[in-house]
Order: sequence, then C-alpha cells, then structure tokens
Amino acid sequence: MKQITFYLFSVALAWEGCAQKGQWNENVIGGPCEDCQLMFEGMPSQLTSTTNLAPPDEPGEQLEISGTIYQQDGKTPAAGVVLYVYHTDSKGLYSKSPGQKFGVRHGHLRGWVKTDANGRYQFNTIRPASYPNSKNPQHIHPIVYEPGKGYYWIDEFLFEDDPVLTANERSHLQNRGGAGVIRLTINQKGWVGRRDIILGENVPGYK
Repeated sequence: MKQITFYLFSVALAWEGCAQKGQWNENVIGGPCEDCQLMFEGMPSQLTSTTNLAPPDEPGEQLEISGTIYQQDGKTPAAGVVLYVYHTDSKGLYSKSPGQKFGVRHGHLRGWVKTDANGRYQFNTIRPASYPNSKNPQHIHPIVYEPGKGYYWIDEFLFEDDPVLTANERSHLQNRGGAGVIRLTINQKGWVGRRDIILGENVPGYK
C-alpha cells in the first residue's frame, strides 16, 4: 500500500509540473529571459493575489511587498496578471528546500500571485541577502506573465536603503515595468514596501 501511495504521489507531482507548462507556456517577450521558464515549474493550479514565500521558521527579517499592476496607460488596473518572484535566502544563496522538485535553480523562496480585480498583489517573505562575497545589491527577481500574451522579466525589486545600491548601479537600470527601486519602512512585524508595475513599460517588442 505504501508503495502504491508513493507512486501516485510521484505521478501527481510530475503531472502538476507538466500540466502547468502546457497550460501557461507562451511567448517570451522583450528578448532573452534566462531561466524564466522555471516560473511554470510547480505553479499551483489556483493563484490568489496574496502569497507567502517563506515558511514561518525561515531565518531572516520579515518583508511585505505590495502594489498594483497597471495596463500600459499606467492608470487602468490590470486584473488576472501573474507575477512570479524568487530570491536568495538570508545567506545570499538560492537554497532549495528538502524534497524540492521544481524550480530548484531559483531556490525555495519563490512564489506566484495573480492580481485581483483592482490589479493588486502582495507577497510576504524575508529580506534577501546579497550574494556571498559580492557587491551585488539585495534584490528580488520578478517575471510577469500576461495570459494570452506571454511572459517577460522586469527590473528587479531593489531597496533604496541598500548601501550597495550605488549611483553607478542605478545608472544601469532599465526601468522595465517601471521603477524597481522601492523605499522600505519598518513596523513591529518587519519591513514593508510598495511597488507599482506598468505592463510592457520599457520592454522591447512589447505591443
């Protein structure tokens, strides 16, 4: 019985990974997007506008990011848009969780939100660390998926108070999807920030 149960569980996992690829995979927009296809690995069949990336016992400082995704005009809320995010742990590593099957290269701090009727989203996680022994700013990788259109990367979530985020670093930002540098405040629960996103802004080939 245990062998049968394990087999069925394994089949279910494999089916989920393949089914999501078949259901969601479309065109890449705006040029090469390294490992962006991993956003479809393990994607839940049902998505909401709020998600938790980090388990309760995850080491690190709590971080809440929210915002609104707008259509190209920058005014009309965009409902039903999927935002996939992933980032390093408190040691600056893309560490995988025990038994993780999907998206291993993105680590275990990864997740999806789907904007509500007002274009809103929110994800809760921990503040990522810079890569070990590097001068890379702290960052969260975002990928936008527009149903019926395709997917593309936008500027990373960066933090205004990060001392590694120098003027030189800022000068290389493309503002894809709008400005990615956000101001964080802190309350009794942890860090809080907001970023609004504009679909296709500064994304080459977007129509």
